[in-house]
Order: sequence, then structure tokens, then C-alpha cells
Amino acid sequence: MTDISAHSLPRTMRAVEIIRPGGPDVLQLCTRDVPVCAAGEILVKVAAAGVNRPDISQRSGNYPPPPGASDIPGLEIAGEVVACGSAVTRWTPGDRICALVAGGGYAEYCTVPEQQALPVPKGLDMTGAASLPETFFTVWTNVFDRGRLSAGEWLLVQGGTSGIGVAAIQLAAALGARVIATAGSDEKCAACIELGADHAVNYRSGDFVEVVREKTAGKGVNVVLDMVGGEYVAREIKALADDGRLVFIASLGGAKGEIDIFTVMRKRLTITGSTLRPRPVAFKGKIAANLLKRVWPLIEAGRIKPVVYRSFGLEQAADAHRLLESSAHIGKIVLTT
Repeated sequence: MTDISAHSLPRTMRAVEIIRPGGPDVLQLCTRDVPVCAAGEILVKVAAAGVNRPDISQRSGNYPPPPGASDIPGLEIAGEVVACGSAVTRWTPGDRICALVAGGGYAEYCTVPEQQALPVPKGLDMTGAASLPETFFTVWTNVFDRGRLSAGEWLLVQGGTSGIGVAAIQLAAALGARVIATAGSDEKCAACIELGADHAVNYRSGDFVEVVREKTAGKGVNVVLDMVGGEYVAREIKALADDGRLVFIASLGGAKGEIDIFTVMRKRLTITGSTLRPRPVAFKGKIAANLLKRVWPLIEAGRIKPVVYRSFGLEQAADAHRLLESSAHIGKIVLTT
């Protein structure tokens, strides 16, 4: 490991650990050793870390970290590089980066495979930068790689004001697609429109299948990004156009849904999905390269903006989780160190 200030690095750090599976109160501030980066890793002094639904799943005991990953929750960070492993070539101490990590984000220091780090976009502070990696990595690989969304096509985003939804709406609109989003209130629907959606549906009072039929002249949407599952699945199949793609990234409404196989055959539909956390570093590195080339210029030009609803200190991690579980937020929730 090489760095310009090894003598100034502390031996211990504050972090948030999960003391047992359970509710938000099982998140406790603790003292841990500062991690040491491997040959291909960088050590980052964390300024901010995003809070995401997978963190809740891990806290509840339903989403254990992959082998070799830190047991500390947190999948995205922003901060300053303070040390580099012997094989690192892309970064030097002092660089300002944001990164996708497989765990360890809720801490003052975190190691990152160098391929999974991106420069903090020009004009953004660390809090805004920390809100980007998990959502944009997820949206890119699912909507554009697996879902093959292209300019001129229609995208249906379920949960348009979630962190994922905010990223999906803005990115799809910026790249020339048309977007219909669902949300749980008229206020949130208005937020979706402001973010770039062409139409928004209050799922408590409206039917997204009918809205899709009306707005697409009966053709349907080309891609559905679904984090709900359950009873939504049958309705999403109805809402898809011929050769449409249904992409699952979560199942907040239930892991089982009904599929009309004849409709899948008749429309030539593709049903797919993915989880990102256990994928290898090389795979995530390719996503990072695409984001740097295709998305970071849009952020730096102001065409895509981070939406941070609220930030909390590390010691308030339980409060951050309570807010996330309430679904009262629009955009991202971030912890700061």
C-alpha cells in the first residue's frame, strides 16, 4: 500500500454495524480498525454514504454481504483517496471520487476496487456525489444493458420518486426516451414530471395500464423497470408493447406474480432482472466506464442532477433507515461523516 500521508492515517474509525437482524435500532455506532487496501484497491476517507433499500434488507437479515465483503452496510460512498494499493494505476491520494462498494460504506474509511470508482462530477459536493453510484450503476445495467432502452422508446418506471426512480427518469429522458412513472401521491407525481417524466400516475387512485394505453396510442411501453413485483407483474405484461422488456430489480410487493404465458408468446416479451452486489469487479468496472463516458458529461452539464432529500450523521443511521422505510422521501437519503 502506498500513500502520501500514511503517518496521518488513524488506526481506528467510527462505523455503523448491524448488531443483530432486526429493525432500525439494531444499527449501532462502533469502533473498527481502518481497513487496509489490497493491491488493486484504494482507501477512501468517506465524506458521505448513500442509504439504499438493500441496506434495509441486509439489516433485516435477508441480504447477507457476498463472500469477502465488509459486514458494515453501505453500498455507495464519496470521499477522498488517502491510500492506494500497489497495483493501482487510475488514482492517487487526494483524488475526489465516488464509488460503488459491496459493503462498508457506513464508516469513516472504506476500501474500493479501483475500477468501481468514478471522479466526483464537476460542480457536485460530496453529499450529491454519494447519491449517484448505486442508483446509476443499477439503472444503467438494467434499463440500458438488459432492457436495451433506446431513444424514442417508452419506459415505465415503478416508484418514480425512489432513488432508483429519480435516476431512471432523468437518465432515460436525457438520452431521448419517453417516460411514464408511478408514485404514491399527487405531490410525488408532480416531482416525477419535474424530473423529466412525460406522464405520472398516482397508483393509489389511477391505473397505470390505462394510462399507458392512452399515452402510447394503444401500443404499450417498450421497457418496464419494476421494483414492486407481486400483483404488478400481470398488469405490466398487459402494459408492454410487442417485443417489450420487463426488468425486475426488487420485489417490494411480493416475490411471486402471475404471468400469462400466451401473452408473453404473442407479444414476444423478454422478462429479466438482476442483482448487482454479487457481480465481479470486472463487470462493475465496465458499467463504471459506460457511466463515465455516457452519463457523467450529462451530470456535469446540469442535465441530470442528484436529488438528496435529507442527510444524517453516522450516529443517526437508524433515523435514516426509518425515513427510507416510510417512503416519505423524494430522491436519496445520505449519511455524512
